[in-house]
Parts: sequence; structure tokens; C-alpha cells
Amino acid sequence: MARESIKARQRKREKMVAKYADKRAALKAEENWEALDKLPKNSSAVRLRNRCHLTGRPRGYMRHFGICRNVFRDMALDGKIPGVRKASW
Repeated sequence: MARESIKARQRKREKMVAKYADKRAALKAEENWEALDKLPKNSSAVRLRNRCHLTGRPRGYMRHFGICRNVFRDMALDGKIPGVRKASW
């Protein structure tokens, strides 16, 4: 499980990316690189990292579900994800 400070930093970046998305898109369309340079660095979507929404784990992230593989397995075995069951052949 990730530290709380890292999860908080990620949430802060997500808010900032959402706040400046329209402004960044407009500046990119105008090709105004100087004004784009003056915006906060954390407002860039490139600085985001896919993390599990429950644990904050950065690796083994499943984009379709928004959680890591460990949490996915636990939830699937508990029957908390509809339509998913353990494979056997």
C-alpha cells in the first residue's frame, strides 16, 4: 500500500490537471509556448501516474477497472465484481 503522502500528491495533481485542461488545450492550439510554460508543472497530464484507487499501488494497474491486480483478485474471489469469476480449464 502506498504512503498517504504519495496518494495525496496524486489526488492534488488530478485536480490541477482537471482545472487547467481547457486553458492548456487553448494555449496549445494557439502555439503559445511561453504562456504554456508559465502554468504549473503539475497541471500537465503527463505527470499523472495510473494508481489503484483503493491502495495507491502504481504497478499491476488494470485500466478497465481502475484497481491493481491484487485488489482485483480479492474482489473477484469475493464476488464483488459482476461477471468475473475464476477461470478453470
